[in-house]
Amino acid sequence: MDPMFLAMSFYRRRKFEECVNLCTQLLEKNPYDQAAWSLKTRALTEQVYVDEVEVDEEGIAEMVMDDNTIAQVARPGTSLKKPGTGQGAPSAGFRPTTQGGRPLTGFARPGTQGRPGTMEQALRTPRTAHTARPVTSASGRYVRLGTASMLSSPDGPFINLARLNFSKYAQRSTLAKALFEYIFHHENDVRNALELAALATEACQFMDWWWKVQLGKCYYRLGLYREAEQQFKSAIKQQEMVDTYLYLCKVYTRLDQPLTAVEVYKQALEKFPSEIAILTGIARIYEGLNDLPNATKFYKDVLHFDNTHVEAIACIATNYFYSDQPEIALRFYRRLLQMGVYNTELFNNLGLCCFYAQQYDMTLNSFERAIALSTEDTATADVWYNIGHVALGIGDMNLAYQCFRLAITFNNDHAEAYNNLGVLELRKGHMEQARSFFQSAQMLASHTYEPFYNFAALCDQVGDLQSSYNSSKKSVENYPDHCDSQELFKQLRKHFSLL
Repeated sequence: MDPMFLAMSFYRRRKFEECVNLCTQLLEKNPYDQAAWSLKTRALTEQVYVDEVEVDEEGIAEMVMDDNTIAQVARPGTSLKKPGTGQGAPSAGFRPTTQGGRPLTGFARPGTQGRPGTMEQALRTPRTAHTARPVTSASGRYVRLGTASMLSSPDGPFINLARLNFSKYAQRSTLAKALFEYIFHHENDVRNALELAALATEACQFMDWWWKVQLGKCYYRLGLYREAEQQFKSAIKQQEMVDTYLYLCKVYTRLDQPLTAVEVYKQALEKFPSEIAILTGIARIYEGLNDLPNATKFYKDVLHFDNTHVEAIACIATNYFYSDQPEIALRFYRRLLQMGVYNTELFNNLGLCCFYAQQYDMTLNSFERAIALSTEDTATADVWYNIGHVALGIGDMNLAYQCFRLAITFNNDHAEAYNNLGVLELRKGHMEQARSFFQSAQMLASHTYEPFYNFAALCDQVGDLQSSYNSSKKSVENYPDHCDSQELFKQLRKHFSLL
């Protein structure tokens, strides 16, 4: 069989390693074989290819030192940096939040842990958020990917970029596109990729929309968001493509202009009315703004076109559960189980839904299955925390105490478990232990109100009015609608005003 034909067959069947080896043998015989060179370039690119539309991870440099926002004090419902300000935002009293203060969604995505508001919160994020690599900036992640990809060529890089004449390759469209993707994805050399894209755009007299999109991707990776916006808009004028709209919305999201991103998404929907990625993007933006009714509406539209969309099913189920409709949430989670999703998180959610829907025979079975499937300590801690809530529901305080202790054993940063342990110790009259637990919860969850209110009530009981005043003030700041916190804060403020 012809080696070139066999190499192309390997490429079509996604057997990239075999394809690269065959192309290498062909190039050893004839180093000027352009077909083998191009195929090997594409195969190496596919081995490390990452969809730029979905990947959007932010580190401290992007979160705290971001100077691309338009307004430092945004109007309510117009900024992704100010959680809890959108219309239809859920009450902080019944829906848990992420490290950034937004309500938990049903699906883990890049960037869903939220943006810390201060450097102190950002530095604390690695201990508590369990994101992939929160302490480093995004550029560091790309560099690490590039060095890992070099392992595929033990004799050194396949293409020596320093010796390439980009002007020559820019004149040859077919070779230039394969070379660009190799430089951008495999080598992660954005500056050289940008140079090639700029020369190729000039060579085609600015008439090729594909090169404009690639220029926009390079600018976005380099943090030049306004230049990226111009390139994507120009590409859309020439050729309307779904990916180009998605890239443009990524730019607006990074610039903290979610309403503009929604407008662009809706313009794209007029051209591509049944595109799942666009509908999902709108739903994610509304989730980020805490406008959960609109988010649920668009997730339902997603399910209208694709009834196996895991993210939409999980997010709708979560919204129903926190809207006091566990029976409906249970139907959605069972749908995920029927689709073959089989993990700790799903059985954990099934156990909670069964408990609140009064299907007690299935509750503990689901939690047992969740623990058996768990491979991460953080997931196991969440399961034990929820079993503790079931124990509280049936009045078994000793079992609840043991479950919360187990949650802390598996995850020493579990703020909710510390808070509940403090409440149980307070009921037993152990003031010092309760105080210690509440203080631990405050350090780990500075955006919530429960540990601050509980600590304020404890200090009020023991006569430490200054600490009670400070904690109740923080509780009111985190959750202004909490009546007990407001009442305690007013009493303490009145007391201090009379001194």
